[in-house]
Amino acid sequence: MNYSEKIKELKDKKDAIILVHNYQRGEVQEIADYLGDSLDLSRKANSTAAEIIVFCGVRFMAETAKILSPEKKVLMPREEASCPMANMVTPDDVLEMRNKHPNAKVVSYVNTNADVKAVTDVCCTSANAVKVVKNIDADEIIFVPDKNLGSYVKRFTDKKIILWDGFCYVHDQISKEEILAAKEKFSEALLLVHPECRPAVIDLADEVLSTSGMIKFAKESSAKSFLIGTEEGIIYRLKKENPNKDFYSAGTPKICSNMKLNHLEDVYATLNEEKYEINLPENIINASKKSLEAMLKYV
Repeated sequence: MNYSEKIKELKDKKDAIILVHNYQRGEVQEIADYLGDSLDLSRKANSTAAEIIVFCGVRFMAETAKILSPEKKVLMPREEASCPMANMVTPDDVLEMRNKHPNAKVVSYVNTNADVKAVTDVCCTSANAVKVVKNIDADEIIFVPDKNLGSYVKRFTDKKIILWDGFCYVHDQISKEEILAAKEKFSEALLLVHPECRPAVIDLADEVLSTSGMIKFAKESSAKSFLIGTEEGIIYRLKKENPNKDFYSAGTPKICSNMKLNHLEDVYATLNEEKYEINLPENIINASKKSLEAMLKYV
């Protein structure tokens, strides 16, 4: 079966769009209506007129689409595709931190589950985290769940940042030692790393960027070779959009097994059967929508 053709037929028939994260398999990236990072896709979910959204990513992303477009039917190709970092913090954890720090505002990375967003003041993405923290009306910030992104934000503000001990297992694997080895091997290459990386890795970077930031920078830069310090899926897109430039993993390629669960046949099946629909309680949608809409002011 030619799944790509079947998906296109179903998509047109059912008035559906397919949102695909930059870390997805190349074959899935090829069928995207919109390809991007969490912020890009959140905005598309918020603005689409389509009746059905198929979200090729992990669960918190599909939840975000549902929160921003509750009248839409939001589907996931694989219902077990969750984000380990998002699962590292619960609403009770956030409420306990609020009790300990009553003057603090809560900034939650968009990589959190909907029930955590519901007890959050404002969400952020890796692309706008610094801007959000700088502009929120508070001198103390509880930042969850990613300690590495929170540590990166700390570099740009005098505010007190209270970190949760969460992390992205993919980015946390990238070590200073393998970065140094990669830089020695590809001495002419610029090093682009994601702000979810450890501080020691960020210190070595030429640029610290979200995935959409990497796409933009690589396209506009006069450099011809790049070391990429993030999940390896983005290299497919970088090579496709910049055929005259070279892209290498900054060390051994790092793979998010959850992101890679989605195959073309899964996208076809979920659209054909309209299965694995995201459903959230109304109170969670209403509460979490406030923190997401606050986030969208900082784009």
